[in-house]
Amino acid sequence: MPRRILIVVGHPDPSPHRLCRSLAKAYAEGAELAGHVVRRVDLAALDFPMLRTVQEFEHGAIPESLKDAAEAIVWAEHIVFVFPLWLGTVPALLKAFLEQVMRPGTAFTYPDKGGGLPRKLLRGRSARVVVTMGMPSVVYRLWFLGHGIAAMRRSILYFAGISPVRETLFGMVAGASDTTRTKWIKQMRKLGGLAL
Repeated sequence: MPRRILIVVGHPDPSPHRLCRSLAKAYAEGAELAGHVVRRVDLAALDFPMLRTVQEFEHGAIPESLKDAAEAIVWAEHIVFVFPLWLGTVPALLKAFLEQVMRPGTAFTYPDKGGGLPRKLLRGRSARVVVTMGMPSVVYRLWFLGHGIAAMRRSILYFAGISPVRETLFGMVAGASDTTRTKWIKQMRKLGGLAL
């Protein structure tokens, strides 16, 4: 069955030579070749403000520059986030994006009478988090317990109802050989074809 896939490139550097963009492109190619419908959001190409107050988060409008992205999140059946690990977690630009688009009314709603848990509005969607990093990925998983990605998975994606959330981590990227990078690209193209 063809799926609706949204790919979010969260690398703040707009350079087309970034590994994150190559990985995202390979995933998209594999998905489209398999008949899936793909939309893309590249955060480095967008200009949007950071949220600064709870009032803004709960009652403010999504910035005009992010309305298409917020609509694409609702449209998608599967969302792929591709980003580099910065200081153990997502880059600030990606966090600011998620704060803007994963708002009440889009990602969840508060209970009418003030009590109880928020209702998840993005149930039925799955996600894949693809992360590049300078350290070995096994060190990030075992020593650091993948804390930055775990926070994104639990506090943002699961909170909105997105599940399952799968992870693909690429470590030691700075010194990776062309052979290794080619292998990673093939892996992403295959995952795109499977819409996983």
